[in-house]
Amino acid sequence: MFDSTASLRQRFAGLRSGAEFFSLRHVQQTHQHLSVRKNIAEPPSLGRDQGAMLTVRVNGVEAYAATADLSQAGLQRALEQAEALARQIARHALLDLSSQPVATDRADYCSPNVEREFPSLRDCYALLSQESASVPSDSRLVNWQASLGLSTVEQIYLNTAGAELRQAQRFVFPGMNVTAYDGQDSQSRSLGRENFGQQGGIDVLERFGLIGAGARVAEQALQLLLAPNTPSGVRDLLLMPDQMMLQIHESIGHPLEMDRILGDERNYAGTSFVKAEDFGHLQYGSRLLNVTFDPAIPEELASYSHDDDGSAASKQFLIRDGLLVRPLGGALSQFRSGLDGVANSRACSWNRAPIDRMANLNIEPGTQSLEQLIGGIECGILMRTNRSWSIDDARNKFQFGCEWGQLIEHGELKGVVKNPNYRGISSSFWRNLSAVGDASTFQVLGTPNCGKGEPNQVVRVGHASPACVFSQIDVFGGDA
Repeated sequence: MFDSTASLRQRFAGLRSGAEFFSLRHVQQTHQHLSVRKNIAEPPSLGRDQGAMLTVRVNGVEAYAATADLSQAGLQRALEQAEALARQIARHALLDLSSQPVATDRADYCSPNVEREFPSLRDCYALLSQESASVPSDSRLVNWQASLGLSTVEQIYLNTAGAELRQAQRFVFPGMNVTAYDGQDSQSRSLGRENFGQQGGIDVLERFGLIGAGARVAEQALQLLLAPNTPSGVRDLLLMPDQMMLQIHESIGHPLEMDRILGDERNYAGTSFVKAEDFGHLQYGSRLLNVTFDPAIPEELASYSHDDDGSAASKQFLIRDGLLVRPLGGALSQFRSGLDGVANSRACSWNRAPIDRMANLNIEPGTQSLEQLIGGIECGILMRTNRSWSIDDARNKFQFGCEWGQLIEHGELKGVVKNPNYRGISSSFWRNLSAVGDASTFQVLGTPNCGKGEPNQVVRVGHASPACVFSQIDVFGGDA
């Protein structure tokens, strides 16, 4: 790991600039995606990318330029381009960043087990083939796929204030999905859809249950095919962690991104129903709602020691006892708004500038077991695994659909129902949070494909959550 550190240090030391401050962020990434569909191995998708971004501050104005030419001359040219741009845009600058602090830390961060070699392509294909072959022979099972995504990222950040921040991370995304069709209806069931991912090694596959998933997921797809449609009406709603992560992502994460609140994203990703003056005042949810930015759960997708601007990351409450207390705002947004934020300035690669992004956004566990959560529901429905979502550009009104539903009657889990959906309004939905599961219901999940920014950036986001109950929610089936 970090084989390029010494040469980057040397080239960074040789850079010449008239700027009062500059930094270099070098990123090297590899990606692979493997799949076996209906017992046939598909060609692997393999990728490799490497480059650096140079950021300068000239008379309080910041600008940047990126390059894939990592030679001394190539880095010098990018630095000069950034400096020229900073001087060119100075008369249009909205902010004087002369007094904004810069990073001075020196630290390394590594994913769990990142030093251990991951199984070979041959071994990975053998595992996926085994799971594909375990899908039962049934004419109603018309399509299935076992898959594995793997990304490795090494990043080195250096600046003229003496900072040196290095991180080596590996991200693993196992997948299994099966589609059943009876001539009239089709139903799909998956191993968390694309939202099962963690940092680590082969241990991630074990935690997510990829081994043995083929037969289990196929059986659930057949159960859905035979199940009645979800009834419509107002019921209590028990969301399991793999649906909670989508609920957190869309109706807490995006609304709390400070650049959206400040209006930066309105032309593309939208705005937010949250206002800057709401922090410290808005009762976002019931008193059971405690939401944290937590970069310290090792296996979660967005765990790190420092963000891409070099700010040190630590666990912070965004919502405590239902009260909104802190935004998802990195150093620049904090400077602009005057509000305390978190270390969440993140970029998807070397050729993108860091912006406010979700990282690890989690709901803290409560006190009730799954049995207690179910036992407290007189008339309700359990839902798992998101399959569809729609939410307005202020991240307020939403409608979400799931793969799997089960009725709850008189405190007992009953039969499976298909096409479960629910809808609500973010600003009131979280106030209906009536029970929060304990640590035994808590699961660490994450998504690889959160998009935002112009030009677009797709980043990995972690979400960990217990199972949660919401009272009196509008649910409906596929016919509604």
